[in-house]
Amino acid sequence: MDRILMCPPDGYGVNYVINPWMEGQQGRVDLGRARTEWQRLHHEISVRARVELITPPTLDDNLPDMVFTANAGLILEDAAVLSQFRFAERQGEEPRFSRWLESAGFRVITLPGDRPFEGEGDALIQPGQPLLWLGHGVRSSLESAPFVAEELRLEVVPLRLVDPRYYHLDTCFCPLTDGRLLWLPSAFDDASRKVVQQRISADHRIEASERDGELFACNALQLGHDLLLNDCTPALEAALANQNLRVIRCPVPSFLQAGGGVKCLTLRLQQPSVPAKREAACAVRTTQVVLRGHLIDTGLLNQAVSLVADRGLGCRVEKFEPGQRHDQHSIAQLRLTAADPDVLQVVLSELMSLGAQPVDPEADARLEPAPADGVAPEGFYATTIYPTSVRVRGEWSLAEEQRMDAVLVAGGSHGSGVRCALIRDLKQGDPVVCDIAGVRVEPKLVRGREGQDAFGFMTGSASSERRVETAVRELAWEMKKIRERGGRIAVVGGPVVIHTGGGPHLERLVRAGYVQALLSGNALAVHDLESQMFGTSLGVDLARGKGVHEGHTHHLRTINRIRRAGSIAQAVEQRLVTGGLMHACVTSGVDVVLAGSIRDDGPLPDTLMDLVEAQSAYAKALKGCEMVLMLSTMLHSIGVGNMTPAGVKLVCVDINPAVVTKLADRGSLESVGIVTDVGLFLNLLTRELLG
Repeated sequence: MDRILMCPPDGYGVNYVINPWMEGQQGRVDLGRARTEWQRLHHEISVRARVELITPPTLDDNLPDMVFTANAGLILEDAAVLSQFRFAERQGEEPRFSRWLESAGFRVITLPGDRPFEGEGDALIQPGQPLLWLGHGVRSSLESAPFVAEELRLEVVPLRLVDPRYYHLDTCFCPLTDGRLLWLPSAFDDASRKVVQQRISADHRIEASERDGELFACNALQLGHDLLLNDCTPALEAALANQNLRVIRCPVPSFLQAGGGVKCLTLRLQQPSVPAKREAACAVRTTQVVLRGHLIDTGLLNQAVSLVADRGLGCRVEKFEPGQRHDQHSIAQLRLTAADPDVLQVVLSELMSLGAQPVDPEADARLEPAPADGVAPEGFYATTIYPTSVRVRGEWSLAEEQRMDAVLVAGGSHGSGVRCALIRDLKQGDPVVCDIAGVRVEPKLVRGREGQDAFGFMTGSASSERRVETAVRELAWEMKKIRERGGRIAVVGGPVVIHTGGGPHLERLVRAGYVQALLSGNALAVHDLESQMFGTSLGVDLARGKGVHEGHTHHLRTINRIRRAGSIAQAVEQRLVTGGLMHACVTSGVDVVLAGSIRDDGPLPDTLMDLVEAQSAYAKALKGCEMVLMLSTMLHSIGVGNMTPAGVKLVCVDINPAVVTKLADRGSLESVGIVTDVGLFLNLLTRELLG
């Protein structure tokens, strides 16, 4: 006969708020009504199982939630894993439950350290199987999973709860006999839903509706073929009847005020038919990382913790040492716990881009040979924009040709060290770095005068509120410094530069030596050349802003003339083109790379229509650049952004805020978005630089 532990509600009430159901319910419980509901439930259980009682606390003890005995712990055979409550309000229950369990003959097991675990509230055994479902994400911690698995010799499968209303697993998940399940899928994240669907076949899964969830229908106690619950919809009752389960309604609205239903009020002292021979199994993995830097004023620590939480990992700040002065770094040590080792590796890679390092970094990188030309081994490490070092045979080497979305290959340009390589450039047998062991990423802030960031605009932000004049003035100062030291500046431009009248201003910057590379598509060059040959851009008179007769053919006629000349440079040499942006680039020795697309007319003979060739040419032109101005071309700007390492200042100018935000989102601390008309921007920048 089933054995169930219950606690009379003598001390019950809602005295605090630790879940959404408690909001607005403080002091509103009718204790007499609650006693009546509890007694009815006690009767229904007593006719089907043996009920044992724990001495209840009084109202003065201020342990109002002790009535929810499901949270006392998890019991299997003679072992009882005692709960460790997350909230201090409930921690006073622990010694009372521990004493009762010991007196009842159970071997009480206490989890080591700070590992919240709230018993059958979050830990539910699948009847008849050596399988424990563990809810996490709100109350119980992932870190408790390996310990419980080992102590009870069970396979533990974690499920992440994402709806704060369903703060415990038993509020939305009820394992049933014969491998069946009653659950509310929307309470879980996508990964957990997939795990459940893989484990429990569709004909054995009974899905509760949102209304059933609110009625706490999943917070049910199965005794034989009877399912005791607060209430449910007729549709769910019919679905359960099809599974030969009879619904026994035991309304407990007074306890719903605290977020508890029928199952919450009961603890199984005897699990139904769990196999005697079992093996511990748990995929949960834990690791530690260290963050160093200006963690507070940059928000880096919050960013790291949020990233981990968003990916569904457990995160605990084990140590934090703040810098004692503004110029000193802070140090934080984080313990990360993941339900899936592969997810842990992904998150560690993302954290490394923020500067996180393993607590014990002294391990060589794992190298695996590329299985074929243009193919990386499974599990390869994907690079970021930040400087990356790799430990090979005990020595750290800084990777050459740093860029994002590449792989790391042992053996640099001189046969030693490490280099970044695109997957398509791999040769069979190349030793490729896999996983994150032996990899170190070093994000860098751009430091300027007096130890402060050089400019406020170099903060990865995008704003239409900030005065464009201020941003332009700061940008001009930086461009002057780059030119004075002989640095390189690249411009990535779209045809809007010409349409908005910005062509003459950009031409002046080229002739003044402020541009060393121009990267674009076919259109910018065509429209600039059209403006020199016909005075129009896409058939629109730039002086009057009006279309001209047969103007729609001008761009084709322009392309045809350049094709006849052989190239843009030859058109300049033949004096077919005597001014404009492309003329300035040719005569000033600027590197021009035009990457074509499927929509291009002609195209110009200079336009590279082979995508791989164009990417390589872009990358070559960007080498050594300290700044890139991105002017109204989202596609080319994002492509260039992916090719540039940290330390290159990226300035994206567009009238559409979404475009500049996309670039800032790549993670560079040196990128800025300026939301304005690109023609106006170039006018202001030229005036600031050249007067």
